Amino acid sequence: MTDKCPAPSHASLVWFRRDLRCFDHAALYAALKQSQTVFCVFIFDKTILDHLPEHDRRVQFIHQSIVELAHELEKLGGSLIVRYGHAEQEIPRLAAQLQVDTVFVNHDYEPQAVLRDDAIRHHLGQLNCHFLSFKDQVIFEKDEVLTLSNTPFSIFTPYKNAWLKKFLAEGSDFYATPYPIERYAKHLSAHTDRQIPDVQQMGFTTSEHSALPLQGGMSAGNELFKDFLSRIHHYEVARNFPAIKGPSYLSVHLRFGTVSIRHLVREAINCTRTSASMQGAQIWLSELIWRDFYFMILHHHPRVVGHSFKPDYDAIQWESGTSAETSFAAWCQGRTGYPLVDAAMLQLNQTGYMHNRLRMVTACFLIKDLGIDWRWGERYFALHLNDFDLSANNGGWQWAASTGCDAQPYFRIFNPVTQSEKFDPDGKFIRRYLPQLSRLDNKQIHAPWKLSSTILKQAEISLGHNYPAPIVDHDTARKRTLERYAVVKKPSKKMAP
Repeated sequence: MTDKCPAPSHASLVWFRRDLRCFDHAALYAALKQSQTVFCVFIFDKTILDHLPEHDRRVQFIHQSIVELAHELEKLGGSLIVRYGHAEQEIPRLAAQLQVDTVFVNHDYEPQAVLRDDAIRHHLGQLNCHFLSFKDQVIFEKDEVLTLSNTPFSIFTPYKNAWLKKFLAEGSDFYATPYPIERYAKHLSAHTDRQIPDVQQMGFTTSEHSALPLQGGMSAGNELFKDFLSRIHHYEVARNFPAIKGPSYLSVHLRFGTVSIRHLVREAINCTRTSASMQGAQIWLSELIWRDFYFMILHHHPRVVGHSFKPDYDAIQWESGTSAETSFAAWCQGRTGYPLVDAAMLQLNQTGYMHNRLRMVTACFLIKDLGIDWRWGERYFALHLNDFDLSANNGGWQWAASTGCDAQPYFRIFNPVTQSEKFDPDGKFIRRYLPQLSRLDNKQIHAPWKLSSTILKQAEISLGHNYPAPIVDHDTARKRTLERYAVVKKPSKKMAP
């Protein structure tokens, strides 16, 4: 639901968070429409940044996005105030300095963000300043798509069907209608403080362009989307092969809101009506709906942060001790001896990006080949993924671990060699990140430990030296996994609260 201002606002403040754009922006639109004067702010929040490594690429992406946002707001007649500090302190302080009577934001659904917003709402209330929040980063949220019995969905397909039914019943322009910012831009107010702290001032290093696969900002997001639309008709097939240009590469832009979900869904719906693009667009639209689904799950079941969606699965005994820590380190560093898994982890470590197919492969390998708690992998991805989003990351890991809603069955265990042969048949992706295997042919490269010593010598590969031997036997690991999951063969029907 959209909040309404109790009365027309004399002066207001729009706080940008995961919505770094000045077009089709719910909170900005509401503030401009209801206020005589609108200031804009972004906080580099130390509460978040202090826990990140100094080389975190996301800070650079955000900085690039903020620089462009500030420039575009100036073109509209306003400006962007940028602060480096703790949001719980900076927002009330700035509201008092500017003498605003309302702070406008877009919803953030993560548990810690909800607590932060509640605290800021309380502080602002003591200043007689309202705090209004709006839906912006999803099409449907919270209780907007429910079962016929008025309860949250826990299975994706019926949720998707209900989502589409509701969306299409009102026409494709109703729920995806853009907010016309420029119509009310005259209410934007410029502020004298236009300084933006640089990345180094905040204690972070900058990455070379080649190490950052995506550039921040609205224009970069728009260019990526235009490029994707030109090849969306291939998406149904191309999305599964990490060596080719198949994905949209928009996930980090969705995460930080440099693109509008309404615009993406509108275009996806339009493409589903074109025969040449229909199948690819339908698959991509489903993935956007998955995103709404996981936000809904997080809202109704916040316990998924740290616990299984299916409580019975918390009884699983994972590997522990030194051996587990050693195996986990090998997985993190791309030293498992399984080329596709290793190449995927090296891609993540070097770029902050990982192809979606490979996220499933690496997660399933960690959980069901190495027997390691899915939460370890979830935390590692959270630290390294440019596009880390709590709801989607948690949902993906719980899917792989079979602990989540609508997850893969516990007995479905990816074979990393079969996955490699199927989705990187020519070994092109593997060679990109494991050049020491480049002399192997397209059949040999997927399982080098199966090769004769003669072939390995000819390819200049020494297992255990310039490439590791497998740290686990897949067939043996599969049997151990089935034994590990025996505690949930007959799970109870109770749901997580």
